[in-house]
Amino acid sequence: MPSALAASPKTQRKNALGPNKKAGKESALSYHIRSTIGPLFIMLSTIPSLVLIWMINQYYDGSLYEFFTTVTWKHVVERWPVPDFTTFLIVFTFAVFEAVLLIFVPGKRFQGPLTPNGNRPTYKLNGLACYLISISSIVACYVFGLIPLSLVYDNLGKILNFMSYVSFAFCIFLYFKGIYFPSSSDSGASGNLVWDFYWGTELHPQLSSSFNLKQYCNCRLGMMGWAVLTFCFAAKQYDSIGYVTNSSLASLIIQQIYIFKFYLWEDGYFASLDIMHDRFGYYICWGVLSWIAGVYTFVSQFLANHQIDLHPFVFWSYLALGAFFVWANYDADAQRLRVRQTQGKTTVWGRPPKTLTAKYKTADGKEHTSLLLLSGWWGIARHVHYITEIGLSFMWTVPVGFGYALPYFYVVYLTILLFDRSYRDELRCRAKYGAYWNQYCEKVPYRVIPFIY
Repeated sequence: MPSALAASPKTQRKNALGPNKKAGKESALSYHIRSTIGPLFIMLSTIPSLVLIWMINQYYDGSLYEFFTTVTWKHVVERWPVPDFTTFLIVFTFAVFEAVLLIFVPGKRFQGPLTPNGNRPTYKLNGLACYLISISSIVACYVFGLIPLSLVYDNLGKILNFMSYVSFAFCIFLYFKGIYFPSSSDSGASGNLVWDFYWGTELHPQLSSSFNLKQYCNCRLGMMGWAVLTFCFAAKQYDSIGYVTNSSLASLIIQQIYIFKFYLWEDGYFASLDIMHDRFGYYICWGVLSWIAGVYTFVSQFLANHQIDLHPFVFWSYLALGAFFVWANYDADAQRLRVRQTQGKTTVWGRPPKTLTAKYKTADGKEHTSLLLLSGWWGIARHVHYITEIGLSFMWTVPVGFGYALPYFYVVYLTILLFDRSYRDELRCRAKYGAYWNQYCEKVPYRVIPFIY
């Protein structure tokens, strides 16, 4: 069956965006918004926003109202953080430490799903061990007085600004590598400079056969940085007031459970949209290296200098709900992976799974089959796991209360991101599976929210 995934990189990229620019005025506008205007806006806005969000928390009590009613251009210029040698030392030490762990900590080799051009990327599964070593090391260094973790919080603005520059420069390197020195045939440019830089020119860039850049940046720098930073911010609060509030503790625990789950199920992440389909450009690379550090951790930043004490019942309720969403998110992904690994010879919620066998072709012309799950979580909605992610982010945010709007920025951002991702995923699946995907949609009619959408 013909598939857009068997087309050239340029055609693949247009299909990923949605409407073809030749289909009419309205679809042409949609195409240009998604291929050029939108990406350009995102790149121009996220870089300064990263530091401004930190600045609002640092100098304006985390209050958007106070910021917009008192800020002046002079204030912004004077308070704009300038990286120094300490900044470089913190970032460099962490990056080298995580690279060493990825290379030398034992772990089995894992081959990811087939790419659109028929390749199979290889990863090293040692994420859980690296996570435990990283957290144990940072806690031990703090307990024994080897590293003042509050130093990270005190230099956070400089770190974010520095990472913004470094990540952008790295994206330039990735852009040219994908064109002139690609690691596989899943590479190439579309001819649209803005889109190619934003989306990336290579799907799975590698420095060597055993060092996958996507895994290193996403899993070892982005996610591991998130885990370490939340501990640093809790240490800052302890150093400031002599204890860690239970609001900070609730948010910290929920985030760490989620990150622990991520590493426990790292091989499942390699079958996710981020890894399988999204190329490694500004959208992913700059995002995991900079945006995660500044935005995903913002609730912990905010709570570090806001003393909010929860009623014990509220504290335990937040933990219970957070743990539930982590479990639901894991269980949904695990169901799909288990069904595909066993070719349907398993159970889902105690019963044999209902599946649809869909055929598709890769760029080399070979035909393959894939099982689309119709029961369990996946019988409720085609992207029901996105609801669990949004609910989870709300649970580690709600300990701040409802007196401030900015801490909920990540929840709003994630909701927009995931609903857009569900749209892109639908386009890819329809292009990949054709009539089989239409059959699947008839059997599971709701995209994200059961009975609503």
